[in-house]
Amino acid sequence: MNIIENLNWRYATKKMNGAKVPQEKLDIILDAARLAPSSSGLQPFEVIVISNKELLEKIKLVANGQSQIADCSHLLVFAAWDTYTEDRVNEVFKRSNGERGLPDSATDGYRTMLLGMLGAQTTEQHYQHAAKQAYISLGIAMAAAAELKVDATPMEGFDYKGLDEVLDLKSKGLRTAVILPIGYRDEANDWLVKLKKVRTPKEKFITEIK
Repeated sequence: MNIIENLNWRYATKKMNGAKVPQEKLDIILDAARLAPSSSGLQPFEVIVISNKELLEKIKLVANGQSQIADCSHLLVFAAWDTYTEDRVNEVFKRSNGERGLPDSATDGYRTMLLGMLGAQTTEQHYQHAAKQAYISLGIAMAAAAELKVDATPMEGFDYKGLDEVLDLKSKGLRTAVILPIGYRDEANDWLVKLKKVRTPKEKFITEIK
């Protein structure tokens, strides 16, 4: 199947059946998320993979009781940096230069410019920017899941501060950006599974300027 067929197959699954996603498929979805592009290559977020049922039940309580949280195979939590620091930025450039066989000074000009720009922004602006990078990764993970016929439901309907507390993200310098339960649809009990996929018509969605 091609990517359009895969994306037509997927939908925001409302009921999952609790079946496990095989490790090899999970690994592909996570690699796709890791390989996503990000601004300046910083990848200012982490993906926390949760399959512990007791913890998922706790998360369900701060996610408006949505059943996918408890019935998914794994919950992917995209957690963004709470702020950009010189140490965080320098670490990324040092690792990148090292893996490319370049001296650490090779990117000094760009790094100085980037740190100056970030230094003029607030902590909240830093988080919002980092969260946007996490969403790019989210989209690519969802496309990979669709290719593997794994259901994935992006969610924002939860208590962000509550989830941060459950996962103790503050101690890691992180804040939740978005969550993604993955698993398999419960076709017998999901009211959305048989409904036609509806999207904005192409003529209203796309504007070409030639």
